[in-house]
Amino acid sequence: MTARPEAGTQPAWPVRSAYLAAPGFEAVMEQELARKGAGDLCWHGRLALSALPPVASLWAIDIWDAPEQHAVPSIKGAARIMRGLQRNWAGYAPAMHRRSALITDALPPVRPKPVSFPSTPPDAHLGGWTLLAPDVLLLSPTKSTPFINGEVAFVENRTDPPSRAYLKLWEALYRLGRWPVAGETCIDLGACPGGWTWVAASQGAHVTAIDRAPLAGSIAALPNVTCRYESAFGLDPATCEPVDWLFSDIIAYPTRLLALAQRWIASGRAARIVMTIKFQGETDHDTAEAFATIPGGRVLHLWHNKHELTFFWQRDGA
Repeated sequence: MTARPEAGTQPAWPVRSAYLAAPGFEAVMEQELARKGAGDLCWHGRLALSALPPVASLWAIDIWDAPEQHAVPSIKGAARIMRGLQRNWAGYAPAMHRRSALITDALPPVRPKPVSFPSTPPDAHLGGWTLLAPDVLLLSPTKSTPFINGEVAFVENRTDPPSRAYLKLWEALYRLGRWPVAGETCIDLGACPGGWTWVAASQGAHVTAIDRAPLAGSIAALPNVTCRYESAFGLDPATCEPVDWLFSDIIAYPTRLLALAQRWIASGRAARIVMTIKFQGETDHDTAEAFATIPGGRVLHLWHNKHELTFFWQRDGA
């Protein structure tokens, strides 16, 4: 793998793309970028800089797709360049923290509050920037997410959900700008202990929870939750009524999850799918890419994901 210099080391070539990894997933993203021909990388903290145009990365939580390097002898000069391009900027500062903070103070404020779910993501334009050296600014007016450094923080519910897994589904639905509502139906595969079931049921949808293990009592007792104690993999989609949402946070090998997703898509019984692709041991990049090539689908590494990706799929017209 590419050697990683200390943050603040400048690459010897013009930067044409940059990929931000979630904490602890730099090596996984580096493997993926090597497979996709992203070229040599120069690491600036968790930000991987490349001399080649951007490639589609499943593991990057943010992609800077139009980087520019500028000489900035002063803090005001750095802020002036960015203000001349657009209003909203988010800084990434793995080094030179004081100088970066002073530049941030000279820019129009961007201070998002934790999200109260349900909510739709911001539609304001947001660029990214960092200091490669005290007098060298790297900026990108556009990037892949409207979130500061790809991070999504929520006003958490620490009382009702039976586990913290609900945050993954909150983030997935928040990014979609769409969530289950009253009058809609959902199936939650491998639902125990019930975090994802709680998310959908708390918005008024009816949820059929599928798992051999029982849900937390408070979730199973909800009036719009039906529990079926059977195998999620043994459930035949052809025997199910059509549903608006199919959810899955099952712990299983990625190839098995891929087959499960393909079976449900082929059945035509689900309008939308949100599924966690979990990796045990080595990352199965081939299967992750197979998910990403499914028509109507996309794959992201969410801020609340661990060694896993989230698969989104929507039927045409859904």
